[in-house]
Amino acid sequence: MKKLKVLALALALVCAVFSPAKADEGMWLLQLMQEQNLADRMKAQGLKMDIMDIYNPDQITLKDAVGIFGRGCTGEIISPNGLILTNHHCGYDAIQQHSSVEHDYLTDGFWAKSYQEELPTPGLTFKFVDRIVDVTEKVNEDIRKGKVSEAESFGSKYLKKLAADELKKSDLKGKPGISTQALPFYEGNKFYLFFIKTYSDVRMVAAPPSSIGKFGGETDNWMWPRHTGDFSMFRIYADKDGNPAEYSAENVPLKVKKHLTISLKGLQEGDYAMIMGFPGSTSRYLTESEVRLRMEGINVPRITVREERQNILRKEMAASDKVRIQYASKFAGSSNYWKNSIGMNKAIVDNKVLETKAEQEAKFAAFAKEKQNADYAAVVGKIDEYVKRVTPLRTQLTYFTETFRSGIEFTLTSKMEALQDLATALQKNKKKDVEKAIATLKEAYADIHNKDYDHEVDRKVAKVLLPLYAEKVPSEALPDFYQTVKNAFKGDYNAYVDALYNNSIFANEKNFNAFIENPTVEAINKDLSAEYAAAVSKKYKELADKLDQANGDINLLHKTYVRGLCEMYAPTPKAPDANFTIRLTYGNVKAYDPKDGVHYKYYTTLKGVMEKEDPNNPEFVVPAKLKELYATKNYGRYALPNGEMPTCFLTTNDITGGNSGSPVMNGNGELIGAAFDGNWESLSGDINFDNNLQRCIAVDIRYVLFIVEKLGGCKNLIDEMTIVE
Repeated sequence: MKKLKVLALALALVCAVFSPAKADEGMWLLQLMQEQNLADRMKAQGLKMDIMDIYNPDQITLKDAVGIFGRGCTGEIISPNGLILTNHHCGYDAIQQHSSVEHDYLTDGFWAKSYQEELPTPGLTFKFVDRIVDVTEKVNEDIRKGKVSEAESFGSKYLKKLAADELKKSDLKGKPGISTQALPFYEGNKFYLFFIKTYSDVRMVAAPPSSIGKFGGETDNWMWPRHTGDFSMFRIYADKDGNPAEYSAENVPLKVKKHLTISLKGLQEGDYAMIMGFPGSTSRYLTESEVRLRMEGINVPRITVREERQNILRKEMAASDKVRIQYASKFAGSSNYWKNSIGMNKAIVDNKVLETKAEQEAKFAAFAKEKQNADYAAVVGKIDEYVKRVTPLRTQLTYFTETFRSGIEFTLTSKMEALQDLATALQKNKKKDVEKAIATLKEAYADIHNKDYDHEVDRKVAKVLLPLYAEKVPSEALPDFYQTVKNAFKGDYNAYVDALYNNSIFANEKNFNAFIENPTVEAINKDLSAEYAAAVSKKYKELADKLDQANGDINLLHKTYVRGLCEMYAPTPKAPDANFTIRLTYGNVKAYDPKDGVHYKYYTTLKGVMEKEDPNNPEFVVPAKLKELYATKNYGRYALPNGEMPTCFLTTNDITGGNSGSPVMNGNGELIGAAFDGNWESLSGDINFDNNLQRCIAVDIRYVLFIVEKLGGCKNLIDEMTIVE
């Protein structure tokens, strides 16, 4: 196992040497900033504060004002009383959760003028990173001692046990809200353990109407120029001692140990910009063949299925306010990465990413030959062989998940065991087991027919997606219920779906109640929803198992390739791929030229909102009050020196999904905006960063505060912030 020590040392040396390379690329690990000499590079870009005030494991720093908002976004603390700023699209689930036809916060916005008006939001959490520990040597020691194989060291089973064991030995054991997570970095060449503190009483405080928070909708998504007020505000509550606690009327706003100062000083092109957040996933170390796999095996199926589903949802939402509210969050989530996938495939071609990857592989082959390293020389070819094996399987599985796990909602797959348990209990005449199974099935029925589900809308989706799936995959990838469609319904998908959605046990309350009053094994065996769910579960497992077997030793191949690339590029430090852990990226405020003869300036103003206004298009409706504020130029202290109202701006920061809501800070670490999007021309950036085209789109903090104060009337929120002018 001497090899492991040598590899770890090589990676450390790569990370430790300063290079004056372009500084904008990189989602950097806070714990490696000093080793990688980032301070010099950041100061060259315009950083004014001490790097130790950004992250220092022994003191309170900027890191302590940033956390994970909900399940997949970033949020920052902007007052001593636990006030959170994040994106509107990050808070969208919560806004939708609280909305109804009678209280349509999606349309009208929500503004709490006091703590008493802030709305508890069950299920919403905010997580801080309490501590980061390097456990690479611990993992390597376990490999050396045979406690785990090198391949198994990537697996969740081993890493969960490692995290749990380390928590038991820690001084944080038993502390409220504390959990641990161990993850691989640099494709398993490094491992870090994160101690996370989770607060589960998070309340909705402020949200602009969607005509501001989602202004531009699908049309403007991933586009510049942008005029979206993409923000919302929430608050962390804790028990009287400041500890995480479930919701209670006795809980109080959290007195945080760090919050961000807000700057109204404005920004100019070239100004330093720094973002801290939780980027979700990048794949910068893919080979050319793996990029093709992403395009054809993931993006194309995703685009195809989501487009058909969204066409139906769009029509149904336009026809009913009830459906619009029910499906608002679902549609937004689906649409976001539908358009991202379209843009990514286009940008890969336009930005010659495949050619760039091929050039890198040629350079790597020469490097391997020079070093006489047999592992490096063979690794790309082995990855190409892997791609050939998995491409058809990955394509089928993507079509499957988009259709049956993300598209059609009417399914019992998560509760199939309860239905089988009921059948067994009925056969054995065990009354208690029957009652237990029925209780679980009642939960299953409620899960399906929840407040955000419309059976008739979903019926229309199923009628389109079931035949589409059959058209796109080979016959062996079809779940068994397709035989029922063929034999019992003569291939008529509409007739099958109508029978499933009208007559099955879980189709409606009448059918379900009739069944649980007199459950029989015969009824279960004949039920279409039971057959459908069993077939879907069976086929998913089959496809997933085939793909898992075909993957082979791909993790170890990636580990070798990434290690080799880091050595090849030395002394230039490389950042590991994003994996939804805390990162820092730095760059500058900057315009760009997307194509010949076109120049985009680095900021937009409220004037652009008025120019885009279209009262006949719901994506571009402008609230009457905002038009009034514009007409009277009632901007207060938030206006530009020329009297205009800034809305959004561009930076060269390296971000991706998960960074949504991240604080954009100036050279003093003061908040100047919140990141919410990337630009269309560089949607291949998750695979290959383009220094010329890559831009982060942020909402200007001055626009946020203007909307909060002048439109929302929440001077109470402004007063609790720390603002410098």
